[in-house]
Order: sequence, then structure tokens, then C-alpha cells
Amino acid sequence: MIVPEGIKSVEFIEGDGGVGSIKKTNFGESSQIKYTKHKIDALDADNFYCKYTMIESDVKFDKIDCVVESVKFDAAGSGCVCKMTSEYHVKEGCELKEEDIKKGKDKAMGLFKAVEEYLVANPHVCA
Repeated sequence: MIVPEGIKSVEFIEGDGGVGSIKKTNFGESSQIKYTKHKIDALDADNFYCKYTMIESDVKFDKIDCVVESVKFDAAGSGCVCKMTSEYHVKEGCELKEEDIKKGKDKAMGLFKAVEEYLVANPHVCA
């Protein structure tokens, strides 16, 4: 397990992993979030691209309807660069503060760094 205190398990609860599939991520005991569900909106394995929407979580968001994430990996030298964008769809009459977005971004970056460190130390995992 890459980040045992962060992610407990990931499973597809609908579909086979392709477009339209729903993935459930269960987080560790120390996490503020217990689970999230994402629907895969677009997937291009040849170009290392995925777009998905968070459709459910045990945390109730008072300002956000949904978050749409796009992830793309581009070759760079002997490795790659990961480009990620997040579209926050806020509820009518609500406004997100930059500090709220930064908190979420910082948590995501911490997880990405942990995965990166694991993969650099264990390159055979992706071979």
C-alpha cells in the first residue's frame, strides 16, 4: 500500500473502469473524509488522460455541487509531468474563497508527492 494512512482501498462499484464507471475510494481512519465516489467522464489511455467527476462523499459540501478533475501525463525527459485541473461547480448564490481551494490543493499535492516518492523508489511497480 502506497499511503496506508491516506487511502484504505479503491474499487469500481459500477462498470469495468471505462467511461461511465464509478470508482469508490475509501480513506484511512485518520482522514477527515471516509469515502468519495467518482464517475469517469473521459478516458484516453493512449494519451494518458482521464476526466472524472466527484459525485458523492460522506462530507457534505455546503457550497459545492461537484468537482470535475482532469489529469494528463506528458512525457518529459526520462520521466513525465502530471497536469491536473479542477473545476469547482458552486451552488447558486455561493462563492468559494481562494483559501478553501488552496486547502484542497495542498492535500492533493501531499498525496501526489507520496505516490511519486513510492514510484521513484519502486520503478518495477509500473514496468
